[in-house]
Amino acid sequence: MIIGKVVGSVVSTRKLDNLVGSKFMIVEPIQSLNRDNRIVAIDQIGAGIGEFVLVAQGSAARIGCDMENAPVDAAIVGIIDDGTGLE
Repeated sequence: MIIGKVVGSVVSTRKLDNLVGSKFMIVEPIQSLNRDNRIVAIDQIGAGIGEFVLVAQGSAARIGCDMENAPVDAAIVGIIDDGTGLE
């Protein structure tokens, strides 16, 4: 699991049927994780731009958002209430 900040969103009007109705957000991992790549994560909990979030990846992402048969590699699974010291 990683901690990141939501920095944007992705709009996709055409996608697989099992992804219809899902929101996709761009998450930038916090600097202390030493990761350079932003990721696109499915968001079923309503995170907003500027919020710090917890992101699960791989099979944990699919299981965590009840989408075991969907091509999901990252999912926002929590919104961090207090991000003091994360930036």
